[in-house]
Amino acid sequence: MKPYRSEIRNSPTQQTIKIFLNDQSLDTDVKSYLENFTDIELIEIRNSVERNRVQENITIFRKDGVCINSLQDKINNSLAGYFNMQ
Repeated sequence: MKPYRSEIRNSPTQQTIKIFLNDQSLDTDVKSYLENFTDIELIEIRNSVERNRVQENITIFRKDGVCINSLQDKINNSLAGYFNMQ
């Protein structure tokens, strides 16, 4: 099983990427790791309100003009490497 899952979500103002980690104790470390991406405007750790989900998620807001699908691919590839190093 993968240590994380990412989803593109539609919010009222813009699309976001949500990262759901199996180990919530890593939320802050992964958030800090992702803050180095230049295509990311803002990252927040939020309480999840969806059913059958972990209690928290990392919500990523992209910068204007950044393709959400490309950003999700970059994040997934980077997190795959991150967790292989753990």
